[in-house]
Amino acid sequence: MKTRILGKSGLEVSELGLGCMGLTFGYGAPTSETDAIALIQKAYELGVTFFDSAEAYSQGANEALLGKAVKSFRDKVVIATKFGFQDGDASKGVDSRPERIRAVAEASLRHLDTDVIDLFYQHRVDPDVPMEDVAGTVKDLVQEGKVRYFGMSEAGVQSIRKAHAVQPVAALQSEYSLWWREPEKEILPALDELGIGLVPFSPLGKGFLTGAINEKTKFESTDFRNTVPRFSEENRKANQSMVDLVKAIAAEKNATPAKISLAWLLAKKPWIAPIPGTTKIHRLEENVGAVNVELSKEDVKNIEEASSKIEVAGARYPEHLQKRVGK
Repeated sequence: MKTRILGKSGLEVSELGLGCMGLTFGYGAPTSETDAIALIQKAYELGVTFFDSAEAYSQGANEALLGKAVKSFRDKVVIATKFGFQDGDASKGVDSRPERIRAVAEASLRHLDTDVIDLFYQHRVDPDVPMEDVAGTVKDLVQEGKVRYFGMSEAGVQSIRKAHAVQPVAALQSEYSLWWREPEKEILPALDELGIGLVPFSPLGKGFLTGAINEKTKFESTDFRNTVPRFSEENRKANQSMVDLVKAIAAEKNATPAKISLAWLLAKKPWIAPIPGTTKIHRLEENVGAVNVELSKEDVKNIEEASSKIEVAGARYPEHLQKRVGK
């Protein structure tokens, strides 16, 4: 596993990170603590040094799990977490008031059992708090030694520029995959210009691009994909053409659809570090194997030309959540 620098920040991370959300939140029943710790520690053994959590992933339980798992090698990994929701509950709406940011930072340090948060993201832009106040608060936390780097998640170009002018933004975390290429229009050029890294979440399309999901798949009642228009039964059926394309490319390259999807992202820019999540060790091993898949510029071009001809059915978020992104 090689490393990458997120933009011009100097923050060095493994080229593939691990998104920890699904271990406690979002995808049905939580993984047992024993299995979750084993998975995180296996990721580290495989070369992963970049781990992603958030207050909103079970109000601190996800952070506590991550902190416990990396305790013996804490100084060798980069931990990212996030602030920005009322009471750490995404269903209650956003809250990035300076006093709230500070409270979350203190709680995250406690949950993670660490002295410093390596990368502290604003989870979603709060329209009621000036971006200068948000970035200024994080700047103070950096100066106090409680935070090393500032990040943003699903923010729009205008917000990124405002924040970056106050406290350099090391990374933007946003959804980006062969199934969601919207960031290529405005976000990627702005990040390139400003020297900000991109950390794609859901790089495997919330599991869809692996080929393991079809229209007959049944999700657990607490799995948030039940609320995502793109994952309705009819849209899953319509979207199989994208999976078929990735499978065909994977067959040519003697790889798996997951490896091709991740290798495509890694080939796009040297400052992109995806964070696929999983609860299964065999999937973790498969994902990490993507770093050994070489895609040429010609391969990337062919993949993009073919995938751009496929119209994806369904929105990536329900309407009330879509309103929070790209601000």
